[in-house]
Amino acid sequence: MTTLLQIDFPFQGPFGDAMTAQLAELAASIAEEPGLIWKIWTENAQEQQAGGIYLFQDPASAQAYLEKHTARLNGLGVTQIRARLFDVNLPLSKDTNAPL
Repeated sequence: MTTLLQIDFPFQGPFGDAMTAQLAELAASIAEEPGLIWKIWTENAQEQQAGGIYLFQDPASAQAYLEKHTARLNGLGVTQIRARLFDVNLPLSKDTNAPL
């Protein structure tokens, strides 16, 4: 079953183009994660938040990535991580133009 992972956490920046430049290598690494279909990067400079919306092929891949990313963030001193896993209703999502 396709699984969506939503993560956000406090982030001091950089944002925008500077974030793109600084995190390009991380993006390339994430693109190689087992079971990952895609990731949408999220950022809110005003609220000092960042994160992402991820689509995985299955719940096990999503859970494994969540554990890996949580450990990575904890290693950087980030502790207020919010994460949620959802099953995706593919028929309704396709009816509303989801890129699936």
